[in-house]
Amino acid sequence: MADATTSGAQARVFIDGEAGTTGLEIRERLAAEPAVTVASIAHDKRKDAEARQALMADVDLVVLCLPDEAAVEAVALADGLGNRAPRIVDASTAHRVADGWAYGFPELDANQSEAIRKARRVANPGCYPTGAIALVRPLVDAGLLPADHPVTVNAVSGYSGGGRQMIEAYEIGKTAPAFELYGLGLAHKHVPELQRYGRLTRRPMFVPSVGNFRQGMLVSLPVHLNALPGSPSPADVERALADHYRSADLVRVVSNDERVSLGGRLDALALNGTDNLEIFVFPDADGRQALLVARLDNLGKGAAGAAVQNIRLMLGL
Repeated sequence: MADATTSGAQARVFIDGEAGTTGLEIRERLAAEPAVTVASIAHDKRKDAEARQALMADVDLVVLCLPDEAAVEAVALADGLGNRAPRIVDASTAHRVADGWAYGFPELDANQSEAIRKARRVANPGCYPTGAIALVRPLVDAGLLPADHPVTVNAVSGYSGGGRQMIEAYEIGKTAPAFELYGLGLAHKHVPELQRYGRLTRRPMFVPSVGNFRQGMLVSLPVHLNALPGSPSPADVERALADHYRSADLVRVVSNDERVSLGGRLDALALNGTDNLEIFVFPDADGRQALLVARLDNLGKGAAGAAVQNIRLMLGL
C-alpha cells in the first residue's frame, strides 16, 4: 500500500498486539489523531499469520506490541510482502540495536528526527534507556563525560512496565513486594541500547527496580564531577543538557529555581498521563558531585507516547 503521506489519504495503522498495556495506550493516543485510522484484526485471528499479513498489506504502518520472538516473526511476515510491506514501529526489544533500524528517540541528536521521518523501520526505545540516554548522551557529545567513563544508572519504575504477569501480581494476586531490585546479574536486556546510543565504549552498570505504583519513573545517574576531565561544574553539566534539548518539545531541563522549590524530594508520579520527560541536576554543596535525574511516565515517553511521537514523524502528521 502507498504511504498515506505521499498519497494524501487517511493513514491506516495496525497495532499488532493491541490488547496489551502498550498497545492499548497507543490506540488511545491514536484515537486523538484525526488523520489516522486504526485497523484491527478479529479477536480469533490475532495469531493467524495469514490474516495478519493480509492486514499488513492494507495499512501504511504497523506497530508491534509483541514479545521479542513474536516481533521477529511479525517482521518476517512484513518482509514477505516485498514492496507492499508497511513501515514498522517495533515496541519490543528485538530490533533496538539491529542494523537497518532507526532508534526511535527523536531527541537523541539534531539529526535523529529526520532519520526517523525517513526510516522504514523504527525501534521504539525502552523506558529505562529513554531516561538514561537522555542524561548520558548530551554529556558525551559535549565532551564532559568520556565515552569510557564507568557509568552507573539506577532507576525505579511503576509495575505497569513489567507486563501482564507483574501487573496481575500487584493488582490481582497482591503477591508482589512493595519494592524490589531486579536484573542483579548486571546484564539487563536494556544495557546494549544504553551503551550504543549513549555512545559509551565501556559497558555501563544498570540497576532497575520496581515499586508498588502503577506508572511513573525516575532514572538517576550519579556523577563525581571532580573525577571527570576538567572537573566540570554543575552549571557546566546543566548548560550542556539545556543546549542539547533547547529545541525539544517533550524534553526539558528543569531550572535551578524549580529544582530548589522541590525541597530535596522528587515524586516519581508527577508526569503520569503525559508524554513529557524532565531532567534535573542536583549538586552537592561544593559542586564536586551531582545527581542527574530523568523523570517520565514509563507508559508515556517511556513507551506509548514515544511510539506515537515516532508514528507522527513517519506519517508526516
